Amino acid sequence: MKNFMFYNPTQIVFGKDTIKKLDKLVPQESRVLITYGGGSIKRNGVYDQVIQALGNRKVFEFGSIEPNPHYETCLKCVDFIKENNIDFVLAVGGGSVIDATKFIVAASLYEGEDKWEILLTGGNKITKAMPFGTVLTLPATASEMNNGAVITKKETLEKLAFHSEHCFPKFSILDPQTTFTLPERQIANGIADTFVHVMEQYLTYPVRNQISDRFAESIIITLIEEAPKVFKDPMDYEVRANLMWAATMGLNGWIACGAVQDWATHMIGHELTAFHDIDHGTTLSIVLPGVMRVMKDEKGEKIIQFGERVFGIKEGSKEERIEKTIKATEEFFESICIPTRLSHVGLNENCIEPIVQRMKERNWSLGENGTINYEKVRLILLDRL
Repeated sequence: MKNFMFYNPTQIVFGKDTIKKLDKLVPQESRVLITYGGGSIKRNGVYDQVIQALGNRKVFEFGSIEPNPHYETCLKCVDFIKENNIDFVLAVGGGSVIDATKFIVAASLYEGEDKWEILLTGGNKITKAMPFGTVLTLPATASEMNNGAVITKKETLEKLAFHSEHCFPKFSILDPQTTFTLPERQIANGIADTFVHVMEQYLTYPVRNQISDRFAESIIITLIEEAPKVFKDPMDYEVRANLMWAATMGLNGWIACGAVQDWATHMIGHELTAFHDIDHGTTLSIVLPGVMRVMKDEKGEKIIQFGERVFGIKEGSKEERIEKTIKATEEFFESICIPTRLSHVGLNENCIEPIVQRMKERNWSLGENGTINYEKVRLILLDRL
């Protein structure tokens, strides 16, 4: 097991009808900015609950935050905050809204002239951020309980991540009832996102980290068990609750404790989103099987462990068990109707070289061992045609 430090100050308020708790969580004299996405919160009743809970506080709004939030949009919000003397931000939405809000609260107090520097330095130069909380409506990213975010710069087709201890939410309200009206596509993307978050922290090489391994496996097993139920009965509260908590636990820092991490699937997936505007969860379900197959020599022991403990794959040679496990992973994604091939989203081999060249220019070495170079990225993407 690796050495680790764990810190997570976010207060979680979980369960039915918990949005009303905002009255106790948001400072009474605050000038509150609500950030949100396309407006579904105004159609499904969440917005009305939030406004009622905020009571007499001065409330402002900034909407239309995109999936895979745009840097350019975030800068407009930073200007809005300064113009209106906002002192508390409330993100109401899914991971994209929360990610955007993390950048916004950091950029609003950032002393550097070029806010993109926050992304270029991975958040290392952030020294402070405005306080913010969240009301989660789409379980997927665990952004509601971590300090990371990913932002897309449309001008240059770049998608980069940052982390900062100053960007933990003060609190997050998780009411599974807010997810009842989600489209099936968003549900599937959220499940895939959670699945791959766990795999990035699990599918590396053994370090005898039994607690984190078993915890990770339990999250994946929960996804496999609950996923069919949510499509069969979208109004099943207990299923929604389990999926929501699984998503949060998938990337709130717990299973990373003492573990070795990868994140190559995400880095490659980010490029597919940046170049082709593909849903984040979809890029992950496409890329992960390719990473498993191309990197099977380095990941073989954990792939076999994963296959045995999660899918019950115990028979065959090492090579056969690895391939069966990769197939089982693909089949799970396909069972929730999410793409697993580039061709499924209308892409062919022409999409590969621009991504490979960008990796080459950045001189990135990805993966838990730093051995996934641009040539391996090409092989991974060729595997997914």
